[in-house]
Amino acid sequence: MPDSRRWREATRSWARGTGRPGESDDQAATARDAAETLVSAALEALTLDDASTWSLCVERLSGFPADPRTVDLALVRRLRHSVRIAWERGWLPTDLARHTARELSGRHRSLLVDAIADEMRSYGAATVDARWRAQLEALGAEVWWNADEERLRTWRTREAVPVSASVAAVLELLRVLAALPRLALIGPLPGTAVRSEASVRRASAAAPDQKMLSKVRALLAKAESTEFPEEAEALSARAQELMTKHSIDHALLSVSKDGPTGPNGCRIPVDAPYESPKAVLLTVVAEANRCRAVWHRELGLSTVLGFPADLAATEMLFTSLLVQATSAMVRAGSQQDTLGRSRTRSFRHAFLNAYAARIGERLHAASARATQEAAQDTATRQDLLPVLSARDQAVDQAVNDLFPALTRGRARRVSNYEGWVAGRAAADLAALHSNDRISTTS
Repeated sequence: MPDSRRWREATRSWARGTGRPGESDDQAATARDAAETLVSAALEALTLDDASTWSLCVERLSGFPADPRTVDLALVRRLRHSVRIAWERGWLPTDLARHTARELSGRHRSLLVDAIADEMRSYGAATVDARWRAQLEALGAEVWWNADEERLRTWRTREAVPVSASVAAVLELLRVLAALPRLALIGPLPGTAVRSEASVRRASAAAPDQKMLSKVRALLAKAESTEFPEEAEALSARAQELMTKHSIDHALLSVSKDGPTGPNGCRIPVDAPYESPKAVLLTVVAEANRCRAVWHRELGLSTVLGFPADLAATEMLFTSLLVQATSAMVRAGSQQDTLGRSRTRSFRHAFLNAYAARIGERLHAASARATQEAAQDTATRQDLLPVLSARDQAVDQAVNDLFPALTRGRARRVSNYEGWVAGRAAADLAALHSNDRISTTS
C-alpha cells in the first residue's frame, strides 16, 4: 500500500463520509469531496497497476458510508467531463464507442454510450453537425434514465451487476478515456456548428447508412473468426446482400452537388486480422475517389479526407470490396503445405495484399478512363478538369495541415504465392459498382 498523500487523504475522507438525505449542506459537500478523492485515488492506482490499492478503493466506493448516490453522481460527472475532453481531442462518437469495445468490453461500451447521450444534452440541435447526429442515432445514444442520481443504479439493475462491478467498470472506462491520443479534428465540435436546414439536408444525404455498415462489419468479423467454411460463406453472403440493398449508386444519387465547398473527413474502421492489407485496400479506394486515407495502426482505424460525395463513395466501396474479398477468401478454405502444416494465415495475408494491389490497378484505370471520356465533351472539359484539379489540391492541403508529420509505412513481405495468385483473380472478378460515376460526378 503506497503511503501517498492522495491515499491518506482518501482514507480520511472515506472515514468521515456522511451526507445522507436530510443532513446539512456542509455534510453533503464533505461526502461529495470524499467520493471525488476516492475516485482520484482509484484512478491513480489503476494507472500505476497497484492492485491492492485499486481493490480497496473500489471496495470503499462500493460501500460508501454516506448516501450511495453520492458516489454514482461523482462517477457520472467524471464521465461527462471525460467525453467532453474526448471531443476536444478529435474523437467522434462512433470512434469512441468502437475504441472502448476494443480496449474493454461491451458492458463498458454501454456505459460510454450513456455518457455520450448525457453530454450531448447540453448542446442545442442546431449546433450539432448532421454527421454527429447520424452517429448518435446509429449508437442509440439516448437519455433513457429519469434522474442522474438514479442512472447507475438503474444501469446496474438492467445489467444485473453488483455495485462493486459497476464502480470498477466506470473507473476502467475513465482510465481508457484519460489515455486517448489526440486525433485530427475533422469536423465542427458540438456546440459550434450552426447550420441551415439546407446544409443539414445535404450533409445527411452524403452520409452513408451507419447502421447498415455496422451490420456488414459485424458479419465480416464473424465470417473471419469462424472455423467452419460453410458458416463463413453464409455470413459473407449475408453481408453482400446488405451491400447490394444499399448500393453505392443509391448513396451517390442522394448527394446534392452544391454541398460544402471544402474537404471534410470521416473515420473508417480497419479491423484485425490482416489489418495491414485492409488498410492498403482502403488507401487505393480512397485515392480512386479523390480522397486520402491516413491509417492509425494502433487504433484500428483510418482517417479519410475528401469531399462529402467522395467520402460516401469511399466508405461504401471499401466495405463492398472487403465483403467480396472475404467471401472469395473463405471459399478457398483452410490451406496446408505438403507436410500438413497450416498455411491459412500466410495464404490470406498474401490474398488480401494481392487483392488490394489489383483493385488499385483497376480503380486507377477506371478513374482515368472516366475522366478522359467526360473531358471529350468540350463544354464539360472547360469546367471538369479545373474543378477536379482544384479538389485534389484542396484535399492534399487538408492532409498536410492535419498531418504535418505524416510518414509512409513499408509493406510487409508476402510469402504465399498461391494466396497472391488467388487474390489477384478475386480482384479481377470483383464488382466495382459504377466507379466511373464516383470519379466524375462528385
